[in-house]
Amino acid sequence: MITAAVQQRTNYLNSSYGLKSWLLTKDHKRIALLYFATITLFFFIGGIFATLIRIELVTPESDLVSAETYNKLFTMHGVIMVFFFLVPSIPATLGNFFLPIMIGARDLAFPKINLLSWYLLIIGGALAFFAMFAGGVDTGWTFYTPYSTSYSNTWVIATALGIFVAGFSSILTGLNFIVTVHRMRAPGMTFFRMPLFVWANYATALIQVLGTPVLAVTLVLVFCERLLHIGIFDPALGGDPVLFQHLFWFYSHPAVYIMVLPGMGVISELISTFSRKPIYGYGMIAASSLSIAVIGFLVWGHHLFVSTQSVYAGMVFSFLSYFVAIPSAIKVFNWTATLYKGSISFETPMLYAFGFIGLFTIGGLTGLFLASLGLDVHVTDTYFVIAHFHYVMVGGTIMAYMGGLHYWWPKMTGRMYPDGWAKLSAGITFLGFNLTFFPQFILGYLGMPRRYAAYPPEFQVLHVLSSAGASVLAVGYLIPAIYFAWSLKYGPIAGANPWGASGLEWKTSSPPPTHNFDEIPIVTQEAYDYSTVEAEVA
Repeated sequence: MITAAVQQRTNYLNSSYGLKSWLLTKDHKRIALLYFATITLFFFIGGIFATLIRIELVTPESDLVSAETYNKLFTMHGVIMVFFFLVPSIPATLGNFFLPIMIGARDLAFPKINLLSWYLLIIGGALAFFAMFAGGVDTGWTFYTPYSTSYSNTWVIATALGIFVAGFSSILTGLNFIVTVHRMRAPGMTFFRMPLFVWANYATALIQVLGTPVLAVTLVLVFCERLLHIGIFDPALGGDPVLFQHLFWFYSHPAVYIMVLPGMGVISELISTFSRKPIYGYGMIAASSLSIAVIGFLVWGHHLFVSTQSVYAGMVFSFLSYFVAIPSAIKVFNWTATLYKGSISFETPMLYAFGFIGLFTIGGLTGLFLASLGLDVHVTDTYFVIAHFHYVMVGGTIMAYMGGLHYWWPKMTGRMYPDGWAKLSAGITFLGFNLTFFPQFILGYLGMPRRYAAYPPEFQVLHVLSSAGASVLAVGYLIPAIYFAWSLKYGPIAGANPWGASGLEWKTSSPPPTHNFDEIPIVTQEAYDYSTVEAEVA
């Protein structure tokens, strides 16, 4: 049996299949691995920019790079990490690999479109990297007008075009997920028997399909104004810069949930598996995912509290911003209730789940400060916003991504990783993250503006703490890269269900065969039913 498992893993991952077979594959699992390799590269390049930023900020003077170069560093860091890592991270990798298997399908609905979506991400990334090496862009990842359309002499068009192309990758992935969930569920796999990871990716797909075209149109308008000097956003040409902010944030705030909603789905799987209990309030968590997707489109105006928006509109958006926190709170409370009296096992994926809950909760609570009109005026464009954003996006999305990667790595590769090193890296990551970003809340409250290469000397201690934390965080991210690579050759062989988890993905071999199932399964039990798992183990 072990020999057969080794052979299957070798057949699945072996390069003897040839590069062409990978580049033309229609197997959703291989495409997920292509995405994984791609976004890992993007992550480390974005991390290099972050490293340079933190080194620059160790001293109050702008003495490592010029202010102009610093503007390009934080812009390219934001562009790469947001559009080329965080947005596709979980849906394109873990979602692509496991969503079809979790609902009993042999593949996604449109395999060729799935491969096309990866190529579009590659093309978009290539355009962004071309802009980076040709001289960079200095507008910030938000491309605020009229600076981006009329005054910046950097590579705005090439960078925005890369994002434009990558946006279609996101749209096609979302479309594929929606059709797959509606049309390809196994017999007996009703909507309310689907794993919550599938629900989360389904809700995310709705945002991708409905929201991303708005960003595409916005970027086309930027192209038109910059190239043809049509007055859309620049007041000197008769345009309105606030219009750009409305259009950009109408997509970009829901995009926050494109990044974090799939992570919430991962956490639901981890909490249930490692507490050995069905998820508490399954229906409410599923409904909260859809609620976040809907309400997320109604809160973009809280980014415009200081941008000439009327007080009455601000009050409405403030209320809605508080309201959107309720579905997220439902998830956190239900996860906590699931843990209550559970048989909790502190495996590495569970450590990342605990880290997610702690960091995301801090990020969510500090978001309430930004939803308040009076407080938002004080902390707008300060390091408080940076800290809040990173607690949600990095503390949330990446912790969930790492948790999911450790959870499903045995299934994806057929190999286990060294558990001691994995737990150590989880602890280092949690410690390094808090040391990096918590001082930034204090910096922001004290009035330190973001996006400045130089700052008053009284802020240096907090910046040094933040930069030291970034060093610790980098170690936490590098260790898994090493032991994951090691495990591909030397890791112990993984069984079909090493965690004793429920779900259809654990009923196939590790890694799964190309066709996923020899026979399409018939689903007869509810989600997270561990009685059948225990019977199989017995």
